Amino acid sequence: MSKKRDLMYITAGTVLTGIGLARLAKQGKKDKEVNGMGHVLKQIKAPMFPDREFNVIHYGADEKGIELSTSAIQSAIDDAHRLKGGRVLIPEGTFLTGALELKSNVELHLHENAYVTFSQDPRDYLPLVLTRYEGIELYNYSPLVYAHHAENIAITGAGTLDGRGDEHHWWPWKYGTNGQPSQDRDRQLLFEMAEKRIPVEERVFGEGHYLRSSFIQPYQCQQVLIEGVTVKDSPMWQIHPVLSENVTVRGVNIIGHGPNTDGVNPESCRNVLIEDCYFDNGDDCIAIKSGRNEDGRRIGVPSENIVIRRNEMRDGHGGVTIGSEISGGVRYVYAEDNLMDSPNLDRALRIKTNSVRGGTIEHIYFKNNTVKSLKHEVVCIDMMYEEGDAGPHRPVVRHIEVEGLKSIGGRYGVKIAAYSHSPVTHFKMKDCVIDDVTYPLSLEHAVSPSFQKVVINGEQINR
Repeated sequence: MSKKRDLMYITAGTVLTGIGLARLAKQGKKDKEVNGMGHVLKQIKAPMFPDREFNVIHYGADEKGIELSTSAIQSAIDDAHRLKGGRVLIPEGTFLTGALELKSNVELHLHENAYVTFSQDPRDYLPLVLTRYEGIELYNYSPLVYAHHAENIAITGAGTLDGRGDEHHWWPWKYGTNGQPSQDRDRQLLFEMAEKRIPVEERVFGEGHYLRSSFIQPYQCQQVLIEGVTVKDSPMWQIHPVLSENVTVRGVNIIGHGPNTDGVNPESCRNVLIEDCYFDNGDDCIAIKSGRNEDGRRIGVPSENIVIRRNEMRDGHGGVTIGSEISGGVRYVYAEDNLMDSPNLDRALRIKTNSVRGGTIEHIYFKNNTVKSLKHEVVCIDMMYEEGDAGPHRPVVRHIEVEGLKSIGGRYGVKIAAYSHSPVTHFKMKDCVIDDVTYPLSLEHAVSPSFQKVVINGEQINR
């Protein structure tokens, strides 16, 4: 079968009038101009700290990593906070710790030869804290590094934070492997509690339950910076800001091949910059979220104004992913000048939702990205994810623009699987070259998709 000649088109789902489409297109162009990437970058404020240092060694931290240093490191953080801010220094050495809580006006700084290794004992992540698990609020084990209602906080330096998830700790809870319990019963219980709108204060998990925590989680925080460090082997999602604003993740190496070890997952966040990072993950490199199902609708806070640029992405389910915990919606995402290159990277741009999630995904701009190798779809919009069309909450996906993409490999160039009652609208591709895919296009329920100067397998597509 000739890949050049085998163009596969499946198009359906014309439910909007020409006038309606024109009106939406005009509004979309106006919104893009008002809420462009430059406008978003101007809104993001970096934290600033007093020139004051708190060395954890002076608080009794063990630089040989034999004794737990949780109390010593936390005491340094607490003092810096009490004295109106400063830098908590983790010097050269190996430090073993349990859960840490960052507080306002504190920068946690790791020397380049600092290695912070986290306890594998779940009891070291008590007391329980307010957090989210797969887009649903609950009280659970603390994330490894947590902050709540804090502002002006940072994790910086060139050292390493090692969550020590492995085949015998944390990760087995996903499937119940190595003789350990599975998360399945607790996960289902939490989902049922959320659907019944049981108060969050009654959704108490932790000891005796098996829901893994994220690694770094600022919750309801402002002016957050994570820069320079290496973050590896989280129990679950690695960097997971929730309901936070003005978040910068810059120059971070994020590595981990356990189950659900996504790299950076902003959830219900506003004004986020992810730049110059390296991703090599067991799940999505970046996944933008806004709450799951009834709990996401209850809170109703979208993720918006997110810039993703100059990152390198290796293994992962998706390079830039939106969903599936997306019930609060996502809008104004700008992904530019990223490099993706791995035979174990499934997709470059991935949008995943369904009619159980619902939510509106709009104004997603994917520009000048390069994909050197990839396994499945280059661009994928999937409304058939997990439950598929099994609920009453119609997902809306519109104003998705892909420009200047260069890609090699994969099964599909562009794959859209939407619904007849909720087609994708205003999907545009311009100045793109996609080579060596088995199926150039599969478009199911996309209204008037636009292809301008798009070449797939050497054949130009203009529609």
